[in-house]
Amino acid sequence: MAPRTALISGIGGQDGSYLAEFLLERGDRVVGLLRPGAPEGAGLVEPIADRLTLVECDIRDTAGLLRTLGESAPDEVYHLAAASHVASSWDDPVAMADVTAGGTAAMLHAVQRAAPGARLFCAGSSEMFGDGTGEPLGVDARCCPTNPYGAAKLHAFHLVRSFRERFGLFACTGILFNHESPRRSADFVTRKITLGAAGIRAGTMRELRLGRLDGQRDWGFAGDYVDAMWRMLQQPEPRDVVIGSGRLHSVEDFVRAAFARAGLDWRAHVVRDERFIRPDERVALPRVADTRGAAEHLDWMASTEFESLVHMMVDADIASSAR
Repeated sequence: MAPRTALISGIGGQDGSYLAEFLLERGDRVVGLLRPGAPEGAGLVEPIADRLTLVECDIRDTAGLLRTLGESAPDEVYHLAAASHVASSWDDPVAMADVTAGGTAAMLHAVQRAAPGARLFCAGSSEMFGDGTGEPLGVDARCCPTNPYGAAKLHAFHLVRSFRERFGLFACTGILFNHESPRRSADFVTRKITLGAAGIRAGTMRELRLGRLDGQRDWGFAGDYVDAMWRMLQQPEPRDVVIGSGRLHSVEDFVRAAFARAGLDWRAHVVRDERFIRPDERVALPRVADTRGAAEHLDWMASTEFESLVHMMVDADIASSAR
């Protein structure tokens, strides 16, 4: 039996790298899209680049996508590429909409024209819900995003539904809650914390400045979440699904666990700094995933416990700082 072919946009990032490894282990052929001229090159998939087919293609370039999809003839398409940092979305909201929503529109159009039989997964975000309610959020929860990133993701979510209904595509959105790993970039608070704990332990830092410590998140491990992405494309019919752990932890919980893993008392090193508090974080209620859909339709649940995730990240940063 010939191997299946999967195409991943955004393969050089956190989710793309874990997904590429997951699919290679299954024996699939993996084609990855890289941003043209990206300074990071193949990014996090550099160690496995010789097992991949890597193509430079801007996700807004419909002609390039049509050509790549036509040549690779994928069975599955995982559209993960997007501008993904919430705070920076305010710096250039036009680019955020262009890349995140416009890129999704281009991918949907290209799949519909060049690979209509392929199954398409699109990465959504819990940011499209906006403020939480304190209650678990499912696919039918009210959406009122509070930043350009969330608004762009909501636009993309509706585009996926529209193409699915109009053209009969097997296209679905996984609405992803926060998911972290040692591969998370340093401009996210979780990695900032683990790098800080490792740096203070190594003596290269004296303190770590953070914003709100009482803010809560539904955090999971990115390596678990790519399994859910794959499962969504193995179903009889396309269905949007919320992917999360269903458990809330505060930033202080993350800090405490990270510094304890590094053998440090966080209270001696962490300084609260108002400059790091985003306006949309001041009164927001926490968002937590309703995990029933993933359990019922995918037989999936987050398997990595919160402290295990924190320890994994801290251990990796300690090991890196020792080299």
